[in-house]
Amino acid sequence: MKKILFIDRDGTIIQEPEDEQVDSFEKLFFLPGVIRHLAQISLETDFILVMITNQDGLGTDSFPEDTFWPVQNKIIDVLKSEGIVFDDILIDRTFPGDNAPTRKPGTALLNHYMHGNYDLKNSFVIGDRPSDIGLAENLGCRSIFLSNKKNDRATYNAPDWQEIYQFLKSRNRIAEVHRKTTETDIYVRINLDGNGKSDIKTGIGFFDHMLEQLCRHGNLDLTISANGDLHVDEHHTIEDTAIVLGQAFADALGSKKGIERYGFSVPMDDSLARVILDFGGRPYISWQVDFKREKIGDMPAEMFRHFFLCFTIQAKCNLHIDAYGDNEHHKIEAIFKAFAKAISMAKNITSNGTIPSTKGSI
Repeated sequence: MKKILFIDRDGTIIQEPEDEQVDSFEKLFFLPGVIRHLAQISLETDFILVMITNQDGLGTDSFPEDTFWPVQNKIIDVLKSEGIVFDDILIDRTFPGDNAPTRKPGTALLNHYMHGNYDLKNSFVIGDRPSDIGLAENLGCRSIFLSNKKNDRATYNAPDWQEIYQFLKSRNRIAEVHRKTTETDIYVRINLDGNGKSDIKTGIGFFDHMLEQLCRHGNLDLTISANGDLHVDEHHTIEDTAIVLGQAFADALGSKKGIERYGFSVPMDDSLARVILDFGGRPYISWQVDFKREKIGDMPAEMFRHFFLCFTIQAKCNLHIDAYGDNEHHKIEAIFKAFAKAISMAKNITSNGTIPSTKGSI
């Protein structure tokens, strides 16, 4: 789902004059740092941009429409020349006293975003007035208050655009997925920028141990709570955990802008495992592993391939796995460690902030 930055125009992108009407080029001044840092946000993050502006009585004698559009078009042209493109521009034309539902903090102007396929929980309203904070609360998203004064209701208070950029850039890639069926109830929370913390309870001890390897060696934080029909067998719990984990990876990676995309391999004593990973958007698995035992710990050996298969489908990644060795425990543990190291490499953020594909999207 797409994350959005709903950005107030006057007082946030451009300076607001005393009469609160930017009706001439002489009154048009951009806030310090807004162009440079908004361009970096646009290049380096997954957020789509939506501009919101209140222009009291636009089209009336007090503020005729032909004074608004030249200034508005100039703002858009200047920003576009620096790579800042808005997916949508929303203009409320009502007066403050009208109490119109379109006027901030009312949400009527944003109905499309409230009922579409958008991640409002991880979206932000950026503004300089309490009404912007109220809009965020009514939308069910977060808020950034651009001011030298503190607003206790805001998610984050920033005095300038440099701090807004740093805050948005440093936000961890976190996803939560909950899936409940008649067979299982699975909850997964993942932080791709964690430090190896894990809280994993699937009811299958060896499976938990393998998933802990993923956290420790993949440099990510992972919470998994799985309640499945283990009285039947382990199949549904392992399968559905892989499905939800893959979905969480896909959500946390987002557009995959700026990631390395590829990653690889690990030895463990007598065993060598190679895991070649590509978060390229096309699910595929090649599995070149044979086990001599029916179970390793309390986990059926046949379920290892099935786990990785289900993961690749949901995470939309390409996995090539091969391993050899004499000790079956060492063999599968080497696979999970190699898988973790491949993920650690592939999810790593590069310095260029672009999507790693000549197609421009993954």
